[in-house]
Amino acid sequence: MKRMIFIYNPRSGKGLIKNALFDIINIFAQGGFEVTAFPTFAPDDAYNKIISSALDYDIVSVSGGDGTLSQAVNALMQLPTKVPLGYIPSGSTNDFASSMSISKKMTEAAQDIVDGVFYEYDVGRFNSEKYFVYVAGFGMFTDISYETPQDIKNIFGHAAYIAEALKRLSQGVYRGIDITVEHDGNSETGNFLIGLVSNSASIAGMKFLVSDSVYFDDGLFEVTLVRTPSSPLELQQVLNDTIINRLNTKHFLTFKTKKVTFKSDEPIAWTLDGESGGAYALTTVENCRRAIKLVIKPDEKTDQQRLIDHIMGINEFDEKNMENRFAENVETVPDITKDSADGEVKE
Repeated sequence: MKRMIFIYNPRSGKGLIKNALFDIINIFAQGGFEVTAFPTFAPDDAYNKIISSALDYDIVSVSGGDGTLSQAVNALMQLPTKVPLGYIPSGSTNDFASSMSISKKMTEAAQDIVDGVFYEYDVGRFNSEKYFVYVAGFGMFTDISYETPQDIKNIFGHAAYIAEALKRLSQGVYRGIDITVEHDGNSETGNFLIGLVSNSASIAGMKFLVSDSVYFDDGLFEVTLVRTPSSPLELQQVLNDTIINRLNTKHFLTFKTKKVTFKSDEPIAWTLDGESGGAYALTTVENCRRAIKLVIKPDEKTDQQRLIDHIMGINEFDEKNMENRFAENVETVPDITKDSADGEVKE
């Protein structure tokens, strides 16, 4: 029987995990896992538990928001081997889940882990000391996620972010940052309102400021920088371009790269996956290609990765991805819920 540690944040989102916990564990048990459940209470609980215990298990599964997921990935990146990672989203926005087509219904997400295949996913390395899952950002609005109190996010969900953004715009206060951006032998200096280094199809619950062609395992980031408007009229033009995701105008600098450096005269405050990432005058962001091994529902992207690996002759990944579905060849355990309902969490 395979061993799983299931780490969950009971306060994430609206606390719905409490209503689904029994059903989730039963799904894992029915899938052939011996499950150890571990709730988090302090900010670094998920990170510390994975560091100390992950190598004793066949898979780590976590439930929470993007912050909990980021903790898990930061911990897994410290380990000498790739321990598979399953994810059940329960946060307010869940950008990563949206990008990876992970179900927002917790019991469905749990079943997809049981039936899932491996998918190797790129991770960002920030100043050689931290890691992020899907976005590193600076500038206007990027601090909204971690400055919005958890209780407010629990009550209003994604609307809390939108309300804070609209409040800031209505106050008419915005200031750009003078930055030199270096990548792939190119250098450009400018004043930028927002900067995003991402590997995601969704940021802050929206698809604005994200390239249409995002591949999660290509070793490249999508970088978007918004030039600071010189007038309220130009600000309106920037907002209009952003709403329709037209990123090829003079207001934006966009490119793909595996490594980018930002230099400024004063420290820039960064956010990593919606959490505070510190302030730096010199920042280097690098792509760690296919650094973690996710367990997700088979779909077009997993099939594509499997096919490419097969063509390239990457046998180790091929064997595990094509043969080791967690639902196959495992011991069946009795249904401990008997006549329970389907376990779906009503959102």
